[in-house]
Amino acid sequence: MTAVIDRPTATVDIAAVALPRVLTSVAVTSMVAVSLAPSLLPRSAVVQAVLTGLLAALGWGLASAWHHLSRRLGAGRPAPSRESARLLVLLAGAVTVAAAMLLADHWQDSLRVAMGVPTVGGGHWAQVVVGAAAIALILAAGTRAVAAGVRRLGAVRSAAVVAALAIATQFWAGPALWQARAQSYHAANTTVDTSLRQPVSSSISGSPDSLTSWSSLGAQGRKFVAAGAAYGAVRTYAGIDSAPDQDGRVRLAVHELERAGGLAKSTVVVAVPTGSGWIDGNAAEGLEQRFGDDVALVGVQYSSAPSWVTFLFDRDAAEQSARALFTAVSDRISLLPVGERPRLYVYGQSLGAVGASSIFRNEELGERACGALYAGPPAGSARTAGAVVLANSSDPVVRWSPRLLLHPPALDRTRTDAPRPAWLPVVSFVQTSVDLLSALDAPAGHGHRYGTDQGTALPDGGCATGAAPA
Repeated sequence: MTAVIDRPTATVDIAAVALPRVLTSVAVTSMVAVSLAPSLLPRSAVVQAVLTGLLAALGWGLASAWHHLSRRLGAGRPAPSRESARLLVLLAGAVTVAAAMLLADHWQDSLRVAMGVPTVGGGHWAQVVVGAAAIALILAAGTRAVAAGVRRLGAVRSAAVVAALAIATQFWAGPALWQARAQSYHAANTTVDTSLRQPVSSSISGSPDSLTSWSSLGAQGRKFVAAGAAYGAVRTYAGIDSAPDQDGRVRLAVHELERAGGLAKSTVVVAVPTGSGWIDGNAAEGLEQRFGDDVALVGVQYSSAPSWVTFLFDRDAAEQSARALFTAVSDRISLLPVGERPRLYVYGQSLGAVGASSIFRNEELGERACGALYAGPPAGSARTAGAVVLANSSDPVVRWSPRLLLHPPALDRTRTDAPRPAWLPVVSFVQTSVDLLSALDAPAGHGHRYGTDQGTALPDGGCATGAAPA
């Protein structure tokens, strides 16, 4: 007689797998679609994965919070949706995400073709999917862990922990972090790039004859003068360490301009740097192409922090420095014989445009300038009336402002350099905010990168040599 032994077999009960609630599927799908909406600039797989993962986790969190709030405020649990409805919405969400990804692939390739950079392939989107899923799962797990900790501690103790963390951040961690960042900015500014050669021409700051030493010019100032001047053009610059305060730097810059022969040129350009002290080399080259050796450029550094830091926390420094330098230079020019006075122009890019435009708030002061050119001025932050404005349609800096949440950007003074995404409330604000991260990674002529036309497009101006007021 043979014994028959029944061996257990592994089975998967598909019906037992918990499907996400309808609201959860809708929220996550919507957030993923927002993350894949058209951008201004080509986006790397890493940045796209982080954005998609963050927004997917946010969608899950909002849906979970809604369900939790409904249970707390309602009479018991809401009626659960049927499994068939959950499955249908989940499948619809998957199709929506797939379609959004196909459209995003087409949009990214159209941007890349317009900007002359390689298109993306399947590997790009595979990295996005894997990275976004990992980030979303990690954030969801972390949120659940925090929620479990709050339940164990109770409301009172949890509030006490949050209050303690807030106080520690306000009075210790925040100031310590700010101090550390300030020190790092200063260190970066004082570090000498050994690949740069100290100028030897007396018409350039940092040379042996200069009133501003090579070491005092700062990292960006040294780059500006080391690039050299074409045909004997003058480049003068005063760094943060060239004098102890703004007034001292401005006086030194004017003396240096005079020493280098700048007042003997037919054209003087007050170039207002960005937050870190950077003056775009393309602008300087364009000015020298425009005027040859008959031009002098003068700039003064007012900060060593990146532009976005200075823009948020110390914007007045750019404006005060620009007005002080322009006033001092124009006052010095007015002391020259009428027939020997050079034309005076103003140039600024990004935060430099904000500083440069502040000169024209004073009508009398603005009348001393023969013209102004602003490249990539931040949206709504620069007075652009009467100036030549260079603004790429793909530049997020010229679009971004809180108004973008609910109002379309003003693009009447932008030049189309790539496909323009349609404006959508909130969505365009999110996408433009992310594009700020890669604004300087685009080729010249796209994003927040501008070419030699920053100099060659300088207006002819409304004054002739010797028109500076006495």
